[in-house]
Amino acid sequence: MKQPNTIRSQLADLCAHGTPTLRGFAAWVLDNLPLVAFHSIRGLAKQAEVNPNTVTRLAKELGYAGFDAFRADVQTTLQTPAPSYADRARALRNRSGHDAFAAVINANHQNTAALFSAETLDLLESCIAPLLGARKVHTVGVRSCYSVAHYFSYVGGMAFANFVELPSLSGAIADQISQVGPDDIVIGITYEHYSTEVVRACEIARANGARVLALTDSYASPIAVGAWKTLRLPMAGPHFMPSLNSAFLAVEMLLVGMAARSDGAAEKVATFEARIRQFGGYAGTTGNRD
Repeated sequence: MKQPNTIRSQLADLCAHGTPTLRGFAAWVLDNLPLVAFHSIRGLAKQAEVNPNTVTRLAKELGYAGFDAFRADVQTTLQTPAPSYADRARALRNRSGHDAFAAVINANHQNTAALFSAETLDLLESCIAPLLGARKVHTVGVRSCYSVAHYFSYVGGMAFANFVELPSLSGAIADQISQVGPDDIVIGITYEHYSTEVVRACEIARANGARVLALTDSYASPIAVGAWKTLRLPMAGPHFMPSLNSAFLAVEMLLVGMAARSDGAAEKVATFEARIRQFGGYAGTTGNRD
């Protein structure tokens, strides 16, 4: 029997490096493991809308003799609680620096490859025009995800007039999101353990008819339910917190795509930059950029 994290790691690897058919199915399986545990080959194929042969191919690609052996390991995996942040931290204890660093580098290579898949690039591209055309773009993230949300909101505000400043207090999140409407887009960022404030903000946004773009770790995430679009972030790594590198890359790609399609972005950034330099926000006479 394989360790639970090994199954998930192998599935994540297939998402990045498998054939196009297996990539899509592996991503679906990764987010729907309970369905694997309690379905036959044909039943699972019907749920995932794939050919039954694809189900068998996936099991063999993961090193199993057949689907039954794979399903048995998945059933055991589901009975094993996901490691807490503390458990992940304990697992790092006494690992050599070079070994731990190599694991971080390898994980980020895999995460980046998964993020740069054709499916993800198409999804990101499909968001550009709606974001540019939205009345307002709101971003919600707390705790570790606050840094990603702040970056997206701050840099987006430099270039685009429809970006709203990130709410910094938990009460301010509900105050702000309760005012959104059908012409707005709310970008929620969270991962397991899912932050209550972000989940609630996305619920309010959906209730008000706004489109929710969920940046999260799983299609089963509470903010993915009913979302306009879901970008599943590959966040694997040895760190005691899930890796946020793919989240930063994703929002950076969105901002680059928007700037490439906007006639006024460059001028707005120039005005912002000149204003900060004029009032001493940049050190030195020429102004160092942040």
